[in-house]
Amino acid sequence: MLARRRPFRLDAERIVLRLPQHSDFNAWTGLRHDSRAFLTPWEPVWSPDHLSRKSFTNRVYWAARSARAGTAFPLFVLDREGALLGAITLDNIRRGPAQSGTIGYWIGQSFARQGYMREAIGVLVHHAFTGLDLSRVEAACLPENAASRGVLEKSGFKYEGVAQSYLQIGGRWRNHVLYANLRHDRRGKTEVR
Repeated sequence: MLARRRPFRLDAERIVLRLPQHSDFNAWTGLRHDSRAFLTPWEPVWSPDHLSRKSFTNRVYWAARSARAGTAFPLFVLDREGALLGAITLDNIRRGPAQSGTIGYWIGQSFARQGYMREAIGVLVHHAFTGLDLSRVEAACLPENAASRGVLEKSGFKYEGVAQSYLQIGGRWRNHVLYANLRHDRRGKTEVR
């Protein structure tokens, strides 16, 4: 008999990170809809079907495939009672000599500035370093996004510079400030011959 794999889940003091499920559709759509004006200045342009059931179903399947393959961990941030607060993704996981990944995140407007995202970043970065054996986790945000810059800095990320025309935000190419968090025990595993 094949053993069933436990669903991916990370627990922190006030929150839980887990993969999205089909049953999250109403909560996700409601939170994104209610937070639209708060989120859209910092995000790529939403497609016309962004809040549709089909789009969400594709997101759920992509999240499950990516986590199984170990290439990304697109996770929902929920409080201990199961209310959806936002999402965080560890993506672009690179192996070999890089051993790195990139995080991106969003939080619903009514949950902003309450420390939830800092907690989510902390537990995901810890998993990246200890569970996935990554050596570096990167993040980027718009220079004027003081809240995002603050949460990254409070989470141990260090400013590294500016990437010109890094991502399309609001329909145009925008510069981003780059941050990184390095595993403290940057032990070398490479043999020099």
